[in-house]
Amino acid sequence: MTKLDNLVARPRVDVARVADLYRQLLEAVGEDPEREGLRGTPERAARWWTEFLDHDAGRTDTVFEEDLPAGTDRLVIVRGVVAWSLCEHHLLPMRLELTIGYRPCGSVLGLSKFARIVSVHAHRLQLQERIVDGVAADVAKATGSSDVGVVADGAHMCMSMRGVRQDQARTLNHSLSGAFADRGTLGGQLLAAAGAVVR
Repeated sequence: MTKLDNLVARPRVDVARVADLYRQLLEAVGEDPEREGLRGTPERAARWWTEFLDHDAGRTDTVFEEDLPAGTDRLVIVRGVVAWSLCEHHLLPMRLELTIGYRPCGSVLGLSKFARIVSVHAHRLQLQERIVDGVAADVAKATGSSDVGVVADGAHMCMSMRGVRQDQARTLNHSLSGAFADRGTLGGQLLAAAGAVVR
């Protein structure tokens, strides 16, 4: 797997300790971890943390050389990239749908790599804004293009199932650089492809 510069190495999940903590949590909320239905739940939950945090997205840097001169209006947009992550403030899931665009300059990034780059950033305790910025930085690094845009539309369980309980609320944010940042043709095309309101 390609190591991306903006991610910090993390220690492995202590599965036995996490299972014990889940057992204590169940007891603390008045449940019996040994009752039918909960028997084995602490261990299953602990294994899920390993699956989530120790996820290997695979190679993220495969590019193909193409005769695509820089500075043209060629545009690559990949939309509908879905990722699940965990909000670091409440440890509740968020579901993001990302649209990623860049202007090629001599090479193109393998299409599956967009999903892999998103996966690298989503499989940790996160903020939507940090995911978007990290994906944009890594797409720029992998493609060598300074013209990169990422738009994310997120549904956050911390807003829909607790607190104000607004299950229809969506969070939209973007990171636009280079030719995307001036909100001209390229930026407008990306925002339109993502279904964002263009003003």
